[in-house]
Amino acid sequence: MPEKKQGFTKNERLCSLKLIEGLFNDGKVVFNYPFRIIWKQHTLETGFPAQVAITVPKRNFRKAVHRNLLKRRIREAFRKQKELLYAPLSARGVTIIFMIQYTGKEMLEYNPIEEATAGALHKLAAAACADKVC
Repeated sequence: MPEKKQGFTKNERLCSLKLIEGLFNDGKVVFNYPFRIIWKQHTLETGFPAQVAITVPKRNFRKAVHRNLLKRRIREAFRKQKELLYAPLSARGVTIIFMIQYTGKEMLEYNPIEEATAGALHKLAAAACADKVC
């Protein structure tokens, strides 16, 4: 059986300012330290069950180098573990948009971020599939 590609394509990224604004206005929140995930069910024509945006606040990390490093680590952890979210969503035919916000105040190494990402994706999948539409 061939191995699935673990890429993170442009179609998986949430770039629309209109969608992001709608996400903040009427999205639901899942919290799993050090992440706060805002999500909302939305119909997507991208072929993927979800689109994601990743943010790290300037308030906690003044230097862009540190913010970018954390975003790269979070993006890599998501890329490797996205099947934890995609499988349950695809099985139920649900599509969502969501934003991962880093709420921690300290720079974490990759391994704790990877573990926290796995937990956050499990919580998000459970919340999205427990919603009234599923």
